[in-house]
Amino acid sequence: MLCFQKEKGQGLVEYAFILVLVAIVVLVAMLVLGPVIGNTFSMMNSSLAKV
Repeated sequence: MLCFQKEKGQGLVEYAFILVLVAIVVLVAMLVLGPVIGNTFSMMNSSLAKV
């Protein structure tokens, strides 16, 4: 019975690692793509202001 409890705890740790890795990937993607998206919205805003 003890090995079943260890496997359950191990699965939770693995899910936590996956969640942390996904959060890191999303954070890096936002840091990389954030300025590009901001510049795109700025260009759209200035082109709409001219109309």
